[in-house]
Amino acid sequence: MQTLQSLLAHLPKHGADVDAQKAAQAVLKYFNNAAHLHHEDEEQNLLPMLQATARGADATLLAELAPVILAGHEQMDRDWTILKSPLEQIANGAGSTLSASDVARFCDAYAAHMVMEETNIATMAKRLFSPEQMAQLGSAMQVRRGITPALPESQVPEQQAAAVTPAVVDGVVLADLRLDYGRASLTENDVLDDPIAQFGKWFEEAIHAKVNEPNAMSVATVDADGKPSSRIVLIKQFDQRGFTWYTNYESQKGRQLRANPHAALLFFWSELERQIRIEGKVVQTAAEESDQYFYSRPVKSQIAAIASQQSAPIANREQMEVNFDAAAAVGGDHPLRPAQWGGYRLDPERIEFWQGRRSRFHDRIVYLKQADGSWVKQRLQP
Repeated sequence: MQTLQSLLAHLPKHGADVDAQKAAQAVLKYFNNAAHLHHEDEEQNLLPMLQATARGADATLLAELAPVILAGHEQMDRDWTILKSPLEQIANGAGSTLSASDVARFCDAYAAHMVMEETNIATMAKRLFSPEQMAQLGSAMQVRRGITPALPESQVPEQQAAAVTPAVVDGVVLADLRLDYGRASLTENDVLDDPIAQFGKWFEEAIHAKVNEPNAMSVATVDADGKPSSRIVLIKQFDQRGFTWYTNYESQKGRQLRANPHAALLFFWSELERQIRIEGKVVQTAAEESDQYFYSRPVKSQIAAIASQQSAPIANREQMEVNFDAAAAVGGDHPLRPAQWGGYRLDPERIEFWQGRRSRFHDRIVYLKQADGSWVKQRLQP
């Protein structure tokens, strides 16, 4: 900033002399490279790590500051675009004019950003981050700048190690695909006594951290012959009764659940390096609950549920569209929930919380439901 402001004062007296050209070159070098990398540090590492770690007042403050910081990045990028062209002309000796208002606007925005970062963001990170998190953050910043990190390559998500053995997929040996984890830890004292409440706590943190589709879960079922299958569905409700989703009762999973009502759910939130495994017995929800959810859906989604015989073969997409149009013509704006469509609720018997750690030495805390309905928790080895 000082170099840019000094250049602004220098130009009216000396024009684009050698000193002015060197100053312009220095400003261009920094803001074309280092400043952009600094923005990426915040957007791709620092802020997401803080959002996954901050709690209480820190989380509230971060929720207020993060949008301001991101908007500041965009504003500084726009202001820099305005300054860049005249600076390039000065650096080449082809121009000698800078707008004082453009320089002032850019410098003011940059100074305000630095104050916010140093006063709040950086101090919060130093206070909240573990030594492992600080090391991972520093290594990610080094990789972004082409510097060999202090951590082993396997512990730096931003670094892709080159394959040294014959390729399997796109030049990458599948056995070498691994990321080491280090955002957080999980102890017996970290988790709540009630696993449903603990699930709610982690789910809220996943939403706060802007995890991609935190409500997406794998549902694994087994048919009458003991053959398993799994698919991704969206959880729609969870409470002390269990975990609820909606589907067609005549689908593959519906038929399998009739034959074997036990199932397993899996949530994986890579952004937080967490997964939750849930196992138990599945029952259909009451018709009133299925109605309530069905009629809360968009009308076209209701029609799609009516038109589709889920998991059944069909000749082509065109036939599906014909079926949809036919269902829409009958149902109109108020289609009725078909009897074969409704909810399933898994009553959990086992819930495991998994937090990724370095060197595959992960943290695992499992809750087991007892005969009286109470829960016992214990640590499992990774």
